[in-house]
Amino acid sequence: MKQLNYLLMLIVSFGILAPSIHAQSNKKAKKRVAVFLFEDKSGGRGYWYGGQGVGEGVTDMLTTELVKSGQYQVIERNQLDQLLQEQDLGRSGLVTPQSAAAVGKLLGVELAVMGAVTEFGNKKGDSNMRIGGTRLGVGRNAAVVAIDLRLVNTSTGEIVLAENVRKTKNGLSGSIGHKNMNFNSRQQFNNSLVGKATRAAVENVIELIGTNSSELPWEAKVIVAKNGDVFINSGKTGGVEVGETFTVMRPGEALIDPDTGLNLGSVDTEVGTIKVVDNSIGEGKASKCRIVSGNDFSKGDLVKMNSSSANPVDKHKMR
Repeated sequence: MKQLNYLLMLIVSFGILAPSIHAQSNKKAKKRVAVFLFEDKSGGRGYWYGGQGVGEGVTDMLTTELVKSGQYQVIERNQLDQLLQEQDLGRSGLVTPQSAAAVGKLLGVELAVMGAVTEFGNKKGDSNMRIGGTRLGVGRNAAVVAIDLRLVNTSTGEIVLAENVRKTKNGLSGSIGHKNMNFNSRQQFNNSLVGKATRAAVENVIELIGTNSSELPWEAKVIVAKNGDVFINSGKTGGVEVGETFTVMRPGEALIDPDTGLNLGSVDTEVGTIKVVDNSIGEGKASKCRIVSGNDFSKGDLVKMNSSSANPVDKHKMR
């Protein structure tokens, strides 16, 4: 009897733990992110090292930190710029959440990151210090960096987050060292108060991206299907592992809200199931998959995580 109870306890425990284990494995796949050039609305008094503008500098720092985190597939800047030019969206001020979503779809990304630098500079103040009854004027400096952030779900065009991040770093006079906000090297910038304030603001932005991107569903696309194999545009570098199975869906007509213009999803049709047999195609940027079930796989079909092996995907599913 004790053995039976113990066995039942194991079964119940496994039933409880299995979904969490499956969810953890799903999290290995990296979300695709595109970082659009941030506008400089700070007044133009500050400059990045190397001759860059403030907006471009913040964009590059944010992109670098996203790549270094190892949690995302970040679209290369030149690829994004080229597509923006092709779509006639490269000029400043023309990129909107809707156009960013459209470009993001073409690039196969789940999240578009965009925004503006609204403050970037030094502020000077005075504080009084008393030593032995004598009042001494001690100058203090402060650097302020503020970023208006927008995160856009490329599937719907919806702004999932609109936030202002503002960071201040304080120090004694001379601690900034570059009152004209011109820097000759990365080290000079990093050691300055404004460099430290920028770093703090970017780190906060990274945290916000992590929190909000976790709710977006991971997707990939079918590149081609031939000779019984299906190739998808995500591989080892994207967190896809050999042995994983995915559901392939055929996207239906987009349901566009007539009032807001937002994409409310579509009724997709299941094509079948595939299993990864090689995740190193194209230096790990693509995978070769074996067909488990279904047929008629085509370029552009959506590759999705299996919600659960115990709960098959509906033949028609709203997304």
